[in-house]
Amino acid sequence: MAAVFDIVIPLYPDVTHLDFTGPHQVLSRLPGGRVTVASMGGADIAAEGLVFADLADLTAVERCDLLMVPGGFGATSALLDEAFMAEIRRLGAGAKYLTSVCTGSLILAAAGFLTGKRAACHWAWRELLVPFGAIVDEGRVVRDGHVITGGGVTAGLDFAFTVLAELAGVETAELVQLALEYAPAPPFQSGRPEIAPPQVLEACKRRLDGLMGQRRRDVEAAARRLAAGLQPA
Repeated sequence: MAAVFDIVIPLYPDVTHLDFTGPHQVLSRLPGGRVTVASMGGADIAAEGLVFADLADLTAVERCDLLMVPGGFGATSALLDEAFMAEIRRLGAGAKYLTSVCTGSLILAAAGFLTGKRAACHWAWRELLVPFGAIVDEGRVVRDGHVITGGGVTAGLDFAFTVLAELAGVETAELVQLALEYAPAPPFQSGRPEIAPPQVLEACKRRLDGLMGQRRRDVEAAARRLAAGLQPA
């Protein structure tokens, strides 16, 4: 019997659900794969109006082949949660692949896994990777060795197909893409800051500006901890 390829998705309060449900849908089709969605103590997780229940206990997950950390408005609070981060460091240290979507890369970075690595993040929060010694890359999906990171939210689908092709081959990824009818044709050309109309970009920035102060403080606190010697196991 072929060995099972274990994928673990750790959740935390105020995660963005599409950050992990999109990749989960794709990666659950991996031949020989097993996807475990977990939280601290197996607690229910509220995610922008949805509640995810019957989760595995993250502390009881022994290992994984691929760690996939989603982002969300709770990401910078999560990276200050030492109990949660201890599990990220423990599982990530033994994983063949370290991956993330959106601001999940900030959590990988705070764990010490992205120092000197190129990484993607949601466009509005990319600069917050810098205090951790990561190299900001504006790509939608970025690979640096065994680290694969996706940009903001919907980039998680492109990220997941990239990972699926890595693990099972391009033909399998194409088959799953067809089965899920993933053929994006956005109704508006405003999905990235470089192509969005200026007034739309400014309105979006204004909405997010209120979050930047606290997020920056959280990141700076986590970066100080990392610099003080809190390295991956």
